Amino acid sequence: MAELRNVQYQTGAGARTHDASIDEGLRTYMMRVYNYMALGIAMTTVVTLGVAQIPGVLSALSSLSIVFFIGIIAFSWFGPRMVLNAKSETMAHAAYWAYAVLWGLAIAPMVVAYLNVAPGLVAQAFAITAALFGSMSLLGYTTKRNLTGIGQFAVMAMIGLIIAMVVTVVMSLFGAAISPWVSFGFSAIYVVLISAITAWETQEIKQMYVASDGQAVETRKSIFGAFLLYGSFISMFIHILNLLGFMNQD
Repeated sequence: MAELRNVQYQTGAGARTHDASIDEGLRTYMMRVYNYMALGIAMTTVVTLGVAQIPGVLSALSSLSIVFFIGIIAFSWFGPRMVLNAKSETMAHAAYWAYAVLWGLAIAPMVVAYLNVAPGLVAQAFAITAALFGSMSLLGYTTKRNLTGIGQFAVMAMIGLIIAMVVTVVMSLFGAAISPWVSFGFSAIYVVLISAITAWETQEIKQMYVASDGQAVETRKSIFGAFLLYGSFISMFIHILNLLGFMNQD
């Protein structure tokens, strides 16, 4: 998240005034962030449901799950930097929409499997995710407390968790027996960590706003913010769906 603060300093965001024009500009800026995020979720939904209609593609995607897992981790790391350093709005948009499509392809096998067996769980997981994400993002937007320490701790813990998840997947590929409770534990911890990260990200995105930014800079910042929040929302949804699936096993 260091890039967030770098952008803020580079654009000269010192002490902010709190007059009506600044508040209105901030609200407009944050609405753009959330609108881009919502459109990204819609794109992912379209891709996932589209793939569901093509069994051959769905089967191929299932066999490439590890490739997509690695690709998403890499894109989550490099994508935001691509957006901030993009020389044009088109490049920033391309990076974001490619990320949304990649997620759609990656989660299609899992989501379609649930839709075929228990479609209600998918809707339930989405509703819970929306409520939890919205609550944490609102907390990050409204709190006066500096969430940097909490956010950075959650990120470091998340890195450790992802490493543990990768090791577990590799072990399973080599025939090791992995208890379903391990997956449940990973998902439960992930949801807690991503919730904290969501609040921190929202606070940082809010602090990026500078009233004097030109349209191009503000657009890149909006896409950058949407990129971060979108990734948090989708990954939160997947792990909540996994938790619900585990708890609803016969």
